This record gives sequence, structure tokens and C-alpha cells, in this order.
Amino acid sequence: MLDNVKNYYGKVLEKSQDLQTNACCTDESIPPFVKTALSKIHNEVMTRYYGCGLVVPEELSNCHILDLGSGSGRDCYALAQMVGEQGSVTGVDMTDEQLSVANKYQEYHRDKFGYQRSNVHFKKGYIERLDELDLADESFDIIVSNCVINLSTDKAAVLKQAYRLLKPGGELYFSDVYADRRIPKHLVSDPVLYGECLSGALYWNDFIRLSKSSGFLDPRLVNSRKISIGNPQIIERVAGINFYSATYRLFKLPKLESHCEDYGQAVIYQGGIEHHQEQFALDEHHHFIKGKATSVCGNTWRMLHQSRFARYFSFIGNFDTHFGIYQDCGTQIPFSSNHTSFNNEKIEVSEQNGGCC
Repeated sequence: MLDNVKNYYGKVLEKSQDLQTNACCTDESIPPFVKTALSKIHNEVMTRYYGCGLVVPEELSNCHILDLGSGSGRDCYALAQMVGEQGSVTGVDMTDEQLSVANKYQEYHRDKFGYQRSNVHFKKGYIERLDELDLADESFDIIVSNCVINLSTDKAAVLKQAYRLLKPGGELYFSDVYADRRIPKHLVSDPVLYGECLSGALYWNDFIRLSKSSGFLDPRLVNSRKISIGNPQIIERVAGINFYSATYRLFKLPKLESHCEDYGQAVIYQGGIEHHQEQFALDEHHHFIKGKATSVCGNTWRMLHQSRFARYFSFIGNFDTHFGIYQDCGTQIPFSSNHTSFNNEKIEVSEQNGGCC
């Protein structure tokens, strides 16, 4: 199957318009600062983009980022502007044609960004076998991936390798395609459906279990949208299966618990995160308004306290007293059918602001 994927993305597809569905296309509104970054990227790099989202987590200055399945380098070159010259972005891809485009424009982008030397590097390799590359344990602050993990035939290996490479408190922040049920085997073996990011999609609840078994104990959904397939033949072949594009953030924090436990804790957002001065959303259920004390579960408290976000919050409470469990987050499908916000730029704060669910 990997050879089929390499052929599909290396030879069959020459530009994003060659895709037969919109599963690997972004319809989310793009914030102005991201548009500015994208405007500086060479057009050939842009046209070879096949992602399903925009992997731009917050607070990137000086971070070291690994991009799994970096393709032509679009996301790498966008993130390179956000981490700054003291940060770095490393892209890993298995497709020679994509890597050729990415490497071709390293000097172009270094000059465009005004850097003394390039802070972007590309490696040829498989995201399931990152241990074969010269990548040190706990060497990355953030790992991103954009509509690629679904193409892997060994998703457990991808997540376990990502966990190994992340620094403590680091996060895997990635967009991908998920299904509302397990994909039948006869569809998984279809090279077009697989290449279109559909038949390799995980059933969402299998993804949750896989994440937890890989060490990412509390996966957090950032945003999602239902995928509409504009191809009648493919619609007929996948009839009955709903697909979603979703962005998750997975923190490397070994003391996270399996559920949202209440220790009477709260946090106060002090502001200061670039582009999120007045409010910051950790995920779909945890929105923080500057200056307002917000009650949180123990896991959320740790995610903020033991990550790069810690300096932007004041923390109230500890783990001395346990008050039981927060409302169970449940097992219903978590994705929204019409959610289109990107990176929390469009935030509606409800009366249950900060609640677990």
C-alpha cells in the first residue's frame, strides 16, 4: 500500500486540483497572519499541497517542530516563519517528487524570510519508521502532520514514535481524516480511495484508544468539519460512511488520567499569546477569557501548567483533595457537522465556559 501512496502523490497527482474528492482540501477560514505567511511561499510549493487542515498551533516562537509527511514543504515553510530564525522545522516525507520540490526552494525561502541560514530541513523516510532517521529522543517541542497519518499502514507505530521524539510537555498537533465506523477491508485495499485519504481513515473511537495506548492519555479535539465528497462514483462506493476532517492536540504528559477528575482547580489566562491576546482556546471545550478564573479538571490544569503555555496562566489549587469526576465526556462521536473555525479565531463562549464537556 505504501508503494501505491508514493505513486499517487508522486506521479498521479501533480497539483491539488487533481484530487478527486475534497477530503484533503481546506475550507476553513484562514487567519490574516497565516495568509501573510502563505503569501511568501513559492507557488510551486503551494500547488503541490494536499493537506486537510492548517496545522498552526499557538505559541511557536523558538520551537523545534517535526512535520510528519511534509510533502512539498508548504506547512514547513509557513511554520518556519512563526518559529523564527532561532527555531527549526524538520520535514519527513517518503516521496521523491515531493521532496524534490521542497528542497528546490530552501534558499528561495531563506532569502524571502530574511534569515542568515535556513531553519528548514527535509529528510526522506517513513513516518512509521522514524527510528531509522537521525532524530534524537525528546528533541522536538511540537510534532505536526497534515492529512498524512491516515495514509500510514501502521498508525500505532507513528504515534509511538511521535511520543518518543517529543519533549516532556510537548504536543502532537495534527489534522487528519476520520470515519464514523470501521472501513470495510475491500475499501481499504482500493488505491484511489486510500490515496484520497478516505479508506485509510481510522474509526474515531479506535483512534482514541490507539492514542491512549501510545502514551497520549487524553486526546483533545481542537476543531472538526464533516467532509462532503463531490464525486458521485466515490459517494456510491463509500455509501453509509461519514468522514470528518479533525484537528487534535495530544500532549506528552504521563500523569494525565483516563477521565476528567475534579480537584477544585482553576486557572486565569493572563493574555500574551500572540494572536490570542483576549481569549485562548485549548480545545473545543476549554475556552479561557483574559483575567477570568475558569474551573478546570486535573488534566487540563496539567496541560497548561506543564507545557509552553504555563507562563501565560495563573494556577489555583493543587491535587491534594479530590472531589470526584467531572461530567463524563461520553462516547458519542465528537465531531461537529458544520464546525468551520480555524485555530479558534471564531470563538463562541458559552455560559459553561471552561467546563469539561
